[in-house]
Amino acid sequence: MTGPSTSMPVAGLVPAPRQEHVQADLLVRNAKVFTGDPGRPEARAVAIRDGRVAALGDDHDLAHLVGPGTKVVDALGRRVIPGLNDSHLHVIRGGLNYVLELRWDGVRSLRHALAMLREQAGRTPKGQWIRVVGGWTAEQFAERRMPTVAELNAAAPDTPVFVLHLYQSALMNRAAVRAAGFTRDTPDPRGGQIVRGRDGAPNGVLLAAPGALILYSTLAKAPALDEADKRTSTRHFLRELNRFGLTSAVDAAGGFQNFPDNYATVVDLARSGELSLRIAYHLFPQTAGQELADLKRWTEMVKPGDGDEWLRLNGAGENLTWAAADFENFSEPRPELAEGYEAEFEKAVRLLLENGWGFRLHATYDETIRRDLAVFEKLAAEGLFPGSNRWLFDHAETVSAASLDRIAALGGALSVQNRMSFQGTAFRDRYGAEVAAHAPPVRAMLDRGLAVAAGTDATRVSSYNPWVALHWLVTGRTVGGTVLYPAGNLISRETALGFYTRGGARLTGEQDVKGSLREGWYGDLAILSDDFLTVPEAAIPGIESVLTVVGGRIVYATAEYEGLDEALPPVNPAWSPVAHFGGYQGGARQASLVAEAVAESEQHRQWRAARGSAPETPLPFYDPCFEH
Repeated sequence: MTGPSTSMPVAGLVPAPRQEHVQADLLVRNAKVFTGDPGRPEARAVAIRDGRVAALGDDHDLAHLVGPGTKVVDALGRRVIPGLNDSHLHVIRGGLNYVLELRWDGVRSLRHALAMLREQAGRTPKGQWIRVVGGWTAEQFAERRMPTVAELNAAAPDTPVFVLHLYQSALMNRAAVRAAGFTRDTPDPRGGQIVRGRDGAPNGVLLAAPGALILYSTLAKAPALDEADKRTSTRHFLRELNRFGLTSAVDAAGGFQNFPDNYATVVDLARSGELSLRIAYHLFPQTAGQELADLKRWTEMVKPGDGDEWLRLNGAGENLTWAAADFENFSEPRPELAEGYEAEFEKAVRLLLENGWGFRLHATYDETIRRDLAVFEKLAAEGLFPGSNRWLFDHAETVSAASLDRIAALGGALSVQNRMSFQGTAFRDRYGAEVAAHAPPVRAMLDRGLAVAAGTDATRVSSYNPWVALHWLVTGRTVGGTVLYPAGNLISRETALGFYTRGGARLTGEQDVKGSLREGWYGDLAILSDDFLTVPEAAIPGIESVLTVVGGRIVYATAEYEGLDEALPPVNPAWSPVAHFGGYQGGARQASLVAEAVAESEQHRQWRAARGSAPETPLPFYDPCFEH
């Protein structure tokens, strides 16, 4: 990188004298640029001025834009893409808790995961919890199993430990059961189960049966950060997302995310210019029976579009009324929603549309989608659909062809997430391989010309790593290597990248300024560690950004560019798991631990086989970690 007094020499580029009025603020050269613009799909260099793309072309074409104040970054022949946009990420809630969480995202052996937990127990002060909150599944481990409560007790005998596994369950050690106040007399909440031993005492297992409220309400009993540390935590979480090339996200709100209180931190960061990720957010009524009152109050306080290019309101959802929400614990039967929920749901939708609000809806199953669409078609008779307000279904794993036709007729869109990366095996085991092969039916969505965007649904189910989601879209494999989809339900790498760039921009009405690298559009891009368009499929989840730019600002930098990004305050509290382990776990440091875990797992299988509780011949399995 070169500038008025910086170092990384770039041969052949000499600052142009007396051209400050046209010089670029940042020039990325010697790159393989995938622009995402069909009219100009490729370039070798990108110039950014005043936060927008000023020009694209060859290095020679853009040399005249280099002035005394221009930062010049040599991409060293790497792939450059438009900044990624996760269309369904719980980024606001995730940021408020990030530094308190021990992340098992990307950890490839249970042995290593438990070692992390044991080490963290040694530094966690009394009164605090160790919390592992989503982003992992037993399939990713070499051992192919979850931890046991006994292992949690052994690793952390005195420190409360809460381990969330997808939307399905949570494991708690003895200390956490005590800290949460669970006793023999604690009743099971509606939709959940406190599993008990023979003596009737809670044994440390919580089940979503099928609702996840028991999981989240228990997690909410753990200590929270103070306001200053929430601010720091959010900045570090955004930097972690920048690490993977994310420059935008659509926040899907969620449980235990109250407006305006839990939005105060990102609002403060936006006002001070310290966001490193563009966020379009939604509002989600939190209390059953109070949804209409909340929505009405919000329509009188704010309106979609309020804010700026860094933080703006996009609409309501992903729930409008609690009774209309299905849950996706694929280890449990599909929930049967209450008869007659449509009456209140219709009032909520009408209120939003009449006030110019768009919305998004959590809907996993076609049974739910069909009932919702019937409400929309009733309102369409009054002229409210299709209207000018953006609306979409999230998830839609089992949406039918007929429902897709109805969505298209009503002007809707879809946002798909890679929850099947983590829950696909459980889904297949319950509903069969034929149904799983089109869950969700991505190709059928595209064939109807529907707007489709992609995301992760992180952080409490899937990992926030977008490359895991992109791998799922183009290969149809779970994180454990199980093949879910036939070729007919897969998409090209270019199409998948469009879901993660232009797709998200369409959902927020920013398709004319974001999602491609074009002159006048936002200067958001990432230089990748590996070329997504050409690397072997098994290597896709390991891709990261080496330099991420948002609005011309370098917000993340590593490898040859380390130190060029903006400084962050240190992680606080000092005992934070993130301060010691970081966030997503990946790379060579885990290879030897995986090999050890595989050997230990085989010894365990042989021991079981000798006692007649396992097959004599090991079952074949695929683990993508061995292909890296």
